[in-house]
Amino acid sequence: MTPKPEQRAQDEAFMARALELAARGMGWTSPNPLVGAVIVKDGRVVGEGWHTAYGQPHAEREALAACSESTAGGTIYVTLEPCCHWGKTPPCTSGILEAGIARVVVGALDPNPLVAGRGCALLREAGLTVDVGIMEKECQHLNEAFFHFITTGRPLVVMKYAMTLDGKVATRTGASRWITGPEARARVHRDRHRFGAVMVGIGTALADNPALTCRLEDGPWRQPLRVVVDSHARLPLDAELVRGARTIPTLVAVAAESQADATRDHRPSTAPTDASSHEGCEARAGRLAALRRAGCSVWVSPPTDNKAAVNLPALLDHLGSLGIDSVLVEGGPTLHGALADEGLVNRVQAYVAPKLFGGNGAPGPVAGRGAALPSDGLHLSPPAVTVLGADLLLESEVDPCSPAS
Repeated sequence: MTPKPEQRAQDEAFMARALELAARGMGWTSPNPLVGAVIVKDGRVVGEGWHTAYGQPHAEREALAACSESTAGGTIYVTLEPCCHWGKTPPCTSGILEAGIARVVVGALDPNPLVAGRGCALLREAGLTVDVGIMEKECQHLNEAFFHFITTGRPLVVMKYAMTLDGKVATRTGASRWITGPEARARVHRDRHRFGAVMVGIGTALADNPALTCRLEDGPWRQPLRVVVDSHARLPLDAELVRGARTIPTLVAVAAESQADATRDHRPSTAPTDASSHEGCEARAGRLAALRRAGCSVWVSPPTDNKAAVNLPALLDHLGSLGIDSVLVEGGPTLHGALADEGLVNRVQAYVAPKLFGGNGAPGPVAGRGAALPSDGLHLSPPAVTVLGADLLLESEVDPCSPAS
């Protein structure tokens, strides 16, 4: 049954509040979704809550626990379909039934195969009124990373870069600090908090020596997994990423050519060997061992057609297996181009500064093979525009039907 206009207006107001609450868990709930809940009785809010962190009670149970009076006959507004299975916490549907709630208003259905409509069906079978789809678009957008992760097993990949109005990410000398102003850089730090991982290529790691941490003063803030795509294990032991690896998780992804060094059993071989190749393998194995001793995780890529490159789809699969639901790629043109060429980018964040660098040798944000024809390019949605000081942030979704995706 479609709610009457006056009822829908009230529903949207309470769902908007539930969305505000859900956003408070940003950065802490992954790989679980962001969820907020509001309990209303006789037109009054009597309890509200949100999923505060992974492993903690879900939003519905937080709201029920916060209630100031009996919830019998009340309505609960929840941004995502209540779960109906046991995980780290008991199912929320049972808590709703025990509380005597009469009506459940759901923003979006949960795509998790363990739920996927079953939560709403169970509540309806118990005699409750269940309305679905109130502010559905907003509720889905809030959990964009979760929806992508739970349906694909891979993290949502967001390619981020800062460029000038003439499309340069560095000057002709390679200098890039700073293109944007403090407001834009603060937004990047907040994004590091909310993403599961931050990824760079070895070129960026060597040129900028980044820490890839969230360094805002107010907090607390969560630090993401830091991922370096480093085909030939060139990351120096004195790099910021290595020096902090014992306190902030850091993963170095190396190409398949290093696999023998990582797994060698040192059994003698009767096959002829090339002395220089053997010495190179020994040196590489030594670098991998040193990175591990420094606290880094080393992931050896399965082979690709290009033996000198990391298998990027396999890397995303590996990150998914670790529970990483989202990756902010802060790389340079080479890594961005490789991801775009493989159709692995889901969203683009382009920070645009009111500057011109010029120069034929000054790089743009995306290299790689690229498109042969304009129609072959990566097609994006109309951008959402955010003003950050003097800079603009343009955010677009990659069209899943794009020729390059």
